[in-house]
Amino acid sequence: MASNDIAPNPNPEAREFRPFIPPEAQVPELTLRAVVLGVLFGVFFGAVSTYLGLRAGLTVSASIPIAVLAISIFKSLGKSSILENNIVQTTGSAGESIAAGVIFTLPALIFLGFPLEYSRIFLLAMIGGWLGILFMIPLRRYLIVQEHGNLVYPEGTACADVLKAGERGGNFAGRVFWGLGIGSAYKFLMDALGFWKGTPDYQPRWLPGASFRADITPEYLGVGYIIGPRTAGTLFAGGVLSWLVIAPAIKFFGGHFASPIYPSTVPIAQMSPDDIWASYIRPIGAGAVAAAGLLTLLRTIPTIVSAFTSGLRDFRKARAAGAGKTTFTDETLPRTQRDLPMTLVLIGSAVLAVFTWAILAFRYNSHAAWFSNILSSILVVLFGFFFVTVSSRIVGIIGTSSNPISGMTIATLMITCLFFLAAGWTTGVYGALAISVGGIVAIAAANAGATSQDLKTGFLVGATPWKQQLCLMIGVVASVTVVGFTVPFLNTAYSRFVPQHLTIASLNTSRPGPTTVPGVSIERLNYQLPAGVLHGVAQRNYWELNVIGSHTIPDGKYLYNPQTHAIEIQWVQGIGSQQVAAPQARLMATIINGLLNRQLPWALIFIGAFIVATVELLGVRSLAFAVGSYLGIGTTAAIFVGGVVRWLAERGRPQTAEGETSSGDLYSSGLIAGAAVFGLVAAGIAYMEATGKIAQGRFRIGPHFIGSLAHSNLFAVAVFVVLCVSLYRFGRKPLGS
Repeated sequence: MASNDIAPNPNPEAREFRPFIPPEAQVPELTLRAVVLGVLFGVFFGAVSTYLGLRAGLTVSASIPIAVLAISIFKSLGKSSILENNIVQTTGSAGESIAAGVIFTLPALIFLGFPLEYSRIFLLAMIGGWLGILFMIPLRRYLIVQEHGNLVYPEGTACADVLKAGERGGNFAGRVFWGLGIGSAYKFLMDALGFWKGTPDYQPRWLPGASFRADITPEYLGVGYIIGPRTAGTLFAGGVLSWLVIAPAIKFFGGHFASPIYPSTVPIAQMSPDDIWASYIRPIGAGAVAAAGLLTLLRTIPTIVSAFTSGLRDFRKARAAGAGKTTFTDETLPRTQRDLPMTLVLIGSAVLAVFTWAILAFRYNSHAAWFSNILSSILVVLFGFFFVTVSSRIVGIIGTSSNPISGMTIATLMITCLFFLAAGWTTGVYGALAISVGGIVAIAAANAGATSQDLKTGFLVGATPWKQQLCLMIGVVASVTVVGFTVPFLNTAYSRFVPQHLTIASLNTSRPGPTTVPGVSIERLNYQLPAGVLHGVAQRNYWELNVIGSHTIPDGKYLYNPQTHAIEIQWVQGIGSQQVAAPQARLMATIINGLLNRQLPWALIFIGAFIVATVELLGVRSLAFAVGSYLGIGTTAAIFVGGVVRWLAERGRPQTAEGETSSGDLYSSGLIAGAAVFGLVAAGIAYMEATGKIAQGRFRIGPHFIGSLAHSNLFAVAVFVVLCVSLYRFGRKPLGS
């Protein structure tokens, strides 16, 4: 098809636009070194984003740090082109969006009583990631090209500015490398070697049940700086309400009851602030996040409807104009107008839909009704196309960081669960099936938003679209490889075994599956505790129990001794703990349990919902507040400090525009990446301790060198203040200096 057959562009700004590298120019782009470096960045930032998202409940864009690092690395190796640098950031940035979609949904399997298998996360994430790219391909010409000037795509535009500055000789990588070095050293000395406390904590006697604490980590400080004081303050406000208002109130009013109050199985008088958080605050926070997510969805419905109808119109225009009918080898088209062909989109989508059905029907949900897996595959395609279209357009207006992925996922889960409920499919296997559907759709929508930003960057710098689209698919495969490993790894690393003694009269079965005790099922027989994880506990064969919805035993996993007819050990999972809170995944599990099983502490859920209603009536957008009310106050306090540092650094200076980067942003990105990498190293040490491969505390040599200072709250705070000062100094430096 000749280029003059393309439908005319009604947008004058788009017609007159000339990219940085003109279409007729031939410069190195899809080179082996660019793809390899992009894959390495995809693996690196995929692990970093997974670690950060599971701990803090949010992720930050990786495109600009990757672009900055690519420019610096290629300059050290010799000359490179702007299009090579763009290929690196395109390939590598898939890690952050895939991680966001995964950590918001798939860890819910733990809360639903299912194992987190590497293969399940890998396959579902790859399907979702590829669907997000394929569904976006026919929309590129109209969303990115024809709507240029109308749809800003702030992160994509900012990344293009960084690439152009690098081509003109600018080099900002020093700030990222400083952050990487300082963040890595700080995190390793604190978490792995134990030179100072990671969480200074003060529990005042004058306010029982309260806890003043902060997780003084570089990644939380960097996140707070990047999201800014307003969002950081809103997150912290939610934590203040939960930990300094509701928790002390529960202790005050419930402390005189001698017996436990549901959902706790321990009297309130005997509960620490962490116990109150686990039993009462967490359900309240889940209700708050659910209500805020629904309100966000309702608020964006007009935008969603407009985005989808516009997207469909663009899709029809693209077909009428011939978008996708030509192949990427068609020499009659300008280089900057060649997409992967529409036949690949259609065939690829159909193959992925069939593959989704196959892995659900024959691997992960083989016990479900045969039609349920077919229905789930159909819902994946329908919801995937709908929300990919919505996401691709919305991020052009409000940016990727404000993309309402949680609201889209909630809508997907609610409609899916209503289908299941109407069919009478309410057992546990259908909960896992629902979260599989929601997970694929969330990953597709998140990756479509990031893909749109990358293609906008490519449009501005003069990249070849099909080469970017190919590299995005390569980046998905690279990132899901590490994301699928990181999630179960962190779950095991932060899990622990706690001695318990709960007598159960009789399970009336000796086979895996449901028992006669309500809410209790046998996961597997003949489980042996890893050697050395609990001193004084003899090795024996336990039964692994999964408890969900019991009014006498808290939800979770337990080890049951069939000889004594008693639970002897609680196996506390890492995901869901304060170290790896996974708030969005907890929300998704709450929605599924509430709709399919109706097994929830509804009073606490509604308390959280009405707290959100109160916050909305005050004129505050509630989603960040709700997430803060669910997270530990240690997390939100450290994030708030980062926001305060940004406020101080930018006083008397023009505020950074949406999507624009700054010296402090780049340094913060380095802090996050460096701390996350060595956080994973510390998690590796914890993993070996949890599995009995090394002795507990073997690497914590800090107390041997500095004595009691390693346990001092004041010393830990002093070290954190030094880190804050370093961030403030970088934040004050102009980007061009």
